[in-house]
Amino acid sequence: MQTALLLPMTAHVGLAAFLYVLLTVARAPAIWGVGRRADGSNPWAKVEPRISANLSNQFEWPLFFHVACVLLMLLGTDAAAVALAWVFVGGRLLHSAVQVLTARVRLRGLVFTVNFLAVLGLWALVLRAALRHA
Repeated sequence: MQTALLLPMTAHVGLAAFLYVLLTVARAPAIWGVGRRADGSNPWAKVEPRISANLSNQFEWPLFFHVACVLLMLLGTDAAAVALAWVFVGGRLLHSAVQVLTARVRLRGLVFTVNFLAVLGLWALVLRAALRHA
C-alpha cells in the first residue's frame, strides 16, 4: 500500500508533461514559424496564455499534494489517502480542461475547491499518521 500513491503522483506528472508539449505546440507558430496561418498569425494565440497559466498552476498547490503523498508513503497510507489522491488528480485534469478550453473562472474556482479540499484531507492524514508514530 505504501507505493499506491505513486500512480496518482505519476498521473499528475504526466499532466504537467502533456501541458509542456501542448505549450510547445501552441508557441511553435510564433517561435519557429511552424503552423502559422497564411497571414502569418498564430492559430493558438488566444489559448497559449491559458495553457501557460495552467502549466504554472501545476507547480503551486500541487506541491503540497506531492509532499503529502511522500510523507504518507513514509508514515503509512491507507485507502482514504489513495482515494483523496485520485480525487486530486481528477480535479487537476478537470481544472486544466476548464482553464485551457474555457474562460469560465467561476467553474474553475469550484473545481479548484475540490483539489484544495483533497490536499487538505491528505494533510489531515499526514498529521494523523505522524501523531501515531510520535
